[in-house]
Amino acid sequence: MRAIETTGILNTQGQIQLDHPIPQDKARSVRVILLMPEEEVNEQTWLNAVSNNPSFAFLNDPEEDIYTLKDGQPVTNEG
Repeated sequence: MRAIETTGILNTQGQIQLDHPIPQDKARSVRVILLMPEEEVNEQTWLNAVSNNPSFAFLNDPEEDIYTLKDGQPVTNEG
């Protein structure tokens, strides 16, 4: 595969508009990797995303509930 780096805008409809066109002889499929600046995500947004993510659904299985509040020791942030 040949890699081409360019810039553009990802609009609110999820479409990419390149800043400069890439000349092509014919239409072809491409593979796209987006590198976007990270935005500050507040804690509530993060918790909502994690709690609704199906990747973590296994944690609802009773077999995963192996610890109690009496296990372990409290963590302190004192250095």
